[in-house]
Amino acid sequence: MTGRSVFVTGASRGIGAAIASELTNRGYRVVGTARTTKPDVDGVSFVQCDVRDPESVSTAVDQARDIVGEIDIVVNCAGIMNDGPLLTQTHNGIQDVLDTNLSGSINVVRETVSDMMANKWGRLVFVSSIVALWGSPGQVNYAASKSGLIGVARSLSWELGRAGITSNVVLPGLIETDMIADLSKRRRDEILTQTALRRTGRPEEVAALVAFLVSDEAGFITGSSIPIGGGVGMGV
Repeated sequence: MTGRSVFVTGASRGIGAAIASELTNRGYRVVGTARTTKPDVDGVSFVQCDVRDPESVSTAVDQARDIVGEIDIVVNCAGIMNDGPLLTQTHNGIQDVLDTNLSGSINVVRETVSDMMANKWGRLVFVSSIVALWGSPGQVNYAASKSGLIGVARSLSWELGRAGITSNVVLPGLIETDMIADLSKRRRDEILTQTALRRTGRPEEVAALVAFLVSDEAGFITGSSIPIGGGVGMGV
């Protein structure tokens, strides 16, 4: 068990909720963010936060510190999709995905990492997607935002490594969450035929990987991008 504190964005549902719940069960003090309502996840405190807005992030981090003290670990999981062929996308539709998935993660790290630097210990985890490496029709904005996280994490691993802070990316494949609820059967089947295990994943499986990456045992892993997709995208 650990008394370390964790700030998890996008913790109200799906993978984010599973991560927040798993870390709570392992003894971490967890604060999650939600954009609007404060959901009910056992043992997790919530603050309202729009990661696109630096002022909202600053306020949320201050509130989190009031609850759990200094921030030891950040898991960036807040993300949205707005799929469609590029020529049908509006500027605002594209920008909203980039601002949430990519800029939002940068906003959160900028507000929290000072605690880790002062304590010479910290963990940053970015929840990306296998689409970051694969690409996908109708997901130019989403793929761009998720591949950008890899560059962010690797750059931060260089900037912060001497302070004992690791920075890693997980790349989920097809995981059973609300985010894939509207995926067509044809597209789902296409992905599954390229998945060695021939099944979708569970949010809890992603949470278990994240729990390892934020542990002391993972202290020599940084700048890594780790797929968790049942074998999808091998060799990419």
